[in-house]
Amino acid sequence: MIRTFFIVLGKELLSFLRSVMLVAVVLYSFTLDIYVAGEGIQIKPRNVSVGYVDETGGGISQKILTRLHRPEFAPPVRYLSQKELSRAIFNKEVIVGLVFDSDFEKKYREGKTAQLDLLLDATAASQSLTTLSYLQNILLDFQSIDIPLAIQTHKLFNENADNHSFMALTELLSVITMLVIILTAIVFVKEKEDGTWDIMLLMPVNPKITILAKSMSQVLIVMAGTALAVGFVLFDRFHMPMHGSFWAFMLLTFLYAFSSAGIGLFVAAVSRNVMQVAQLSIIIMMPLIFLSGAWTPVYAMHPVFQKLSLFSPLRYYIEGSESIFYRGTAFVDLLPYFGGVMILGAMLYWFGFQKIGKLF
Repeated sequence: MIRTFFIVLGKELLSFLRSVMLVAVVLYSFTLDIYVAGEGIQIKPRNVSVGYVDETGGGISQKILTRLHRPEFAPPVRYLSQKELSRAIFNKEVIVGLVFDSDFEKKYREGKTAQLDLLLDATAASQSLTTLSYLQNILLDFQSIDIPLAIQTHKLFNENADNHSFMALTELLSVITMLVIILTAIVFVKEKEDGTWDIMLLMPVNPKITILAKSMSQVLIVMAGTALAVGFVLFDRFHMPMHGSFWAFMLLTFLYAFSSAGIGLFVAAVSRNVMQVAQLSIIIMMPLIFLSGAWTPVYAMHPVFQKLSLFSPLRYYIEGSESIFYRGTAFVDLLPYFGGVMILGAMLYWFGFQKIGKLF
């Protein structure tokens, strides 16, 4: 039985290596896709275009404008009226508009409340709100507040506030979810498309061994891709530190990949072709990702969705992985994440196993 298992396992791995396009997709997903996500997705302001109207004719407004420098801000562009500035924002020529009225500098020097009008294109909400906080901090430097208070900020875990490595890690975890489900489903659906399903049924092999070996082969492929992504993208390109155990992360990844393979088995059982696999996988993956905390922190969700997220294995996988990479959490303290992935994973794999087992 064990020999048969490894024969089927080896056959599936060999079939994968012979599929040039499939190998290319997996390599791209675990390398270039993660690199682009880490390098290209920016939450901090970069090259923000600024326009302004200055009716003061003084120097305070120019001192404020000189604080808007690269790489966060592009050189400010002057407009003659607020109407022109508003039109420029509407036409997406600038994102931020500053209006210094004629009394701005006079009130500032007299110690009165000086008002600066800010026009902000909030189409990209995250970038806009982050830009607003930058501008507020710049203006605070011009206020003389005499209070016996000193604020000191200590950044924990991700001390450099490195957005690149965070986005790359998040993309890696999402890629693992996507590929395990799709690859596991495809390895069975291709038998249907190639007309070899009936031949597979006639083989003198226990169906349970066939299902387990085929799904395990795809889990091993994803594990190899994960090691490649961590070593060459996270560590080498983004210099991401790992404060915890690498092997704890790989074990957690294996358990999560095994649970996701159960979803792939379910998709394979109800799909007739590869196109249906892609469609069903997206329908299933999107709620999992939304409820996992990958894009929105769990604590920021509606209370109903916070409860529902408890049934998403991806939530435990993400929280466990971030604890390993950033917090250096000890293995004992990772047990709740391992437990969540193992319990939900066993349920999902058993369900998928039973579903596709009915076709044998």
